Amino acid sequence: MTLRDGGWLAALDIDGTILHEDGFLSERVRTAVQEADARGHEVMLATGRSADSTTPVLARLGVLPRYLVCSNGAVTLERNEAGEYVRARTETFDPSEVLTTISGALDDARYAVEDEEGRFRYTASFPENAVSAGSEEVPFEQLLAVRATRVVVISPNHATEEFLGIVDRMGLTRVSYAIGWTAWLDIAPDGVNKATAMEWVRQQLGVPIERTVAIGDGRNDIDMLEWAARGVAMGQAPADVVAAADEVTREVRDDGLARVLDSLP
Repeated sequence: MTLRDGGWLAALDIDGTILHEDGFLSERVRTAVQEADARGHEVMLATGRSADSTTPVLARLGVLPRYLVCSNGAVTLERNEAGEYVRARTETFDPSEVLTTISGALDDARYAVEDEEGRFRYTASFPENAVSAGSEEVPFEQLLAVRATRVVVISPNHATEEFLGIVDRMGLTRVSYAIGWTAWLDIAPDGVNKATAMEWVRQQLGVPIERTVAIGDGRNDIDMLEWAARGVAMGQAPADVVAAADEVTREVRDDGLARVLDSLP
């Protein structure tokens, strides 16, 4: 559907918001997404996932928004006249300094770097389901030469709070980063996050800021929840995500997203 006059721009996180931890999509949520779209709202995805792992979720939902925000805001896709999603906006950075800093502080970490085309180079033992097709395992040193849209760091031997402390002590002031549920660190170009990408999308669509809603459950959603006129945290979100939101809905297992979308006019 086309965004109608008075329609809202709705930015949806995927994992933990649309999909359960095991990838399950409830029919209740799918229906709510389709009905909000049919009422003339722009219901789109804003995710930490790469582009290749984002577009299949659209097929499951059965909607075709004009834009998709991927890689925590570093990549924004636009649907062209042929119905294909192509890169409209890409932010990159040189990851060598941050990788060198982190590797000096975390001797057991695993690393992946996503390039401008959405391919990953990763070190040994990186989870296969975390990288896209066409990615390759390389020595750590080869990661330093990639022009990156993001860096992913996993430290399986650290609890989340301990990992947060280590990252804070590293003083990563020249990049934007978000901590996941586990010891998982997503690093984006400086000043780039879901909120910066969504603001660009909002301006392209001409939607007033007062008609924006964002729903998410992770720390990489905090900027986006603060950006939106109506920021909604999922019921299972950690305390710092809840604190950034205007309201809290039910957990993903209780179809909290559907309740938010149903409340749109």
